[in-house]
Amino acid sequence: MANFYVATAIPYVNARPHLGHALLFTYGDVLARYHRLKGEEVVFSIGTDEHGGKIYDQALKLNIDVQAFVDANSEHFRKMAQKLDITHSHFIRTTDKSHKQVVRFAWQSLSKYIYKGVYEGWYCQGCEAYKTETLVKETNYECPDHKQAYKKLKEDNYFFKLSAFEDQIKQAIASDQIKIIPQAAKNEALSFLEAGLEDISISRPTANLKWGISLEDDKDQTIYVWFDALLNYITVLGYPQGDLLKSHWPADVQIIGRDILRFHAIIWPAMLMALGLPTYKTLYVHGLVTVEGQKMSKTLGNVVDPLNLVQTYNLDAFRYFFLRHLPAYDNGDYSLKRFVDSYNNELVDQLANLINRLQHLTWQKCQGKLPFKAKPNFKDLDKQYEQAMNNCHFNQILETLFKEIRALNRNLEETQPWSLEDKDQIEKILDENVVKLKFLAHKLEPFIPQTASIITRIFKSSPIEKIDQVPLKKIKIDDFTN
Repeated sequence: MANFYVATAIPYVNARPHLGHALLFTYGDVLARYHRLKGEEVVFSIGTDEHGGKIYDQALKLNIDVQAFVDANSEHFRKMAQKLDITHSHFIRTTDKSHKQVVRFAWQSLSKYIYKGVYEGWYCQGCEAYKTETLVKETNYECPDHKQAYKKLKEDNYFFKLSAFEDQIKQAIASDQIKIIPQAAKNEALSFLEAGLEDISISRPTANLKWGISLEDDKDQTIYVWFDALLNYITVLGYPQGDLLKSHWPADVQIIGRDILRFHAIIWPAMLMALGLPTYKTLYVHGLVTVEGQKMSKTLGNVVDPLNLVQTYNLDAFRYFFLRHLPAYDNGDYSLKRFVDSYNNELVDQLANLINRLQHLTWQKCQGKLPFKAKPNFKDLDKQYEQAMNNCHFNQILETLFKEIRALNRNLEETQPWSLEDKDQIEKILDENVVKLKFLAHKLEPFIPQTASIITRIFKSSPIEKIDQVPLKKIKIDDFTN
C-alpha cells in the first residue's frame, strides 16, 4: 500500500481562527480525501503554533495564564476543524511535551551548525522576526502588516549556519527536487537565494522571549518560535525513530500561505539537510482572500467567519465556493453575493437539478431500474484530474467537472427522454447519464463530500434509491448574518 503525508502550516494562536485558517485546513483535507480514495495510507497533520512573544503579551494583556490562554485558543482551532469536517489524522501542538522533547533533541543534533554570537539589527514584535536594513528603510521604519515601529536590538543569540546550505537549496528548488507551486512562489524563493543567504538567529535571551522552549544547557536562551514550530512536521511522525517517520517521510505536500514562504522554502529545507533527512517533496503556497476587494480587517468590519457561513447554509456550499471560485494559485475575492450566486446557479441549478431529474425519470420511466451497462470513456478527464490534483490546482478541477455536469444537463434537454415511447431508448439514455454522474460523484468526493455521498447512495444499485428531493435548496443573502 502506498503512503501519503500532507501537512498544513500550523496557525498561530494569539487569536481565534479566521477564514484563511479554514481554507488552509480545507486544502489539506481535499488532498487527504483524494489519496484515501486511491487506497493510500494517509497521514494528514494540522495543529497550532503556541509559543512566542505575541502570545505572552496577549495573555498578559488579558490577565490570563499563558498556558490556559493557548489551551483555549488551540481548542477553537480543533473545534473549527471538527465543524468543517476536516479529516486530519494528527493535531500537533507546540506546547505538547513530546514536541518540546523533539525540539531539544533536534537542537542537539544540529549542534555542529549552531554557534553563539551577537545579533544587532531591527526586530518586529508582530512578525516575531528580524528585518533587514534594506526592508526597514523601504517601509519607513514601520512594519506595514502590524503598523508598529521596528525595534533596534542588540542581543546574545545562537545562530544557525544557513549560509552553508545555499547551493544545495538552490539546486533542489531549481531542479524541482523541492517542487514549489505555483511558479510565482518558486520564483520568489529563488530570488531569496539569489540575494545570498546569511546565518540566522535561532534563539533569543529568555529575558526578552518569556514564552517558549528554553535550552537545556543554557537556560538564559529560549528557542525562536519559528524554529520550534517548523519541527512540528516531523514531531507528528515520532522523530527521530518513529514508525511513521520511516513510512511517511518525506512529506508529499506541505501547504502554507505566502507570508511564511521564506521559512518553509529556505530555512526548513536547510534544517532538514542539517539533520540528515530528505527534504519534503512539494510546497503548495496558496493565495490570500480579500472581501469585496479589501483586506479583511476588524476595523473595516468585513471579517468573514467561516463557521457562520457553514451554519447558515451548509458545508458543501462553503467548500464549493472557496475551492471553485478562489484561484488556487493567486489571491481571490469573496463577497456574499458571489457566494450565494455560485451556490444557487451551480450547486443547485446544475448539480442538484441533474440528480433530481435523473432519479425521478428513472422511476417514472424505468421503475427505478437501470442496467448500469454504459461505459463512457473518461481517460482524458482522469488524466487531467490526476495532473491537476498533483499540482493542487483545485479550482481548475471543479471547473472541468462542472463542465461535464452542464454537458449532462444539455444531453437530457436534447434527447428529452420524458417525451419518448421506446423503453429501450429511454433506458439507454438514462443509463448513460447516470453512469457518468456516478463517475463525476467519485471525482467530486474530495471537494463536496456530502453531496457526492448523496449521489453515490441514490445511484449505488438498481433499483435506485428514491428520495423526494436532494437537500440542496436555493438560498438568499438575507438568510445570512455574520
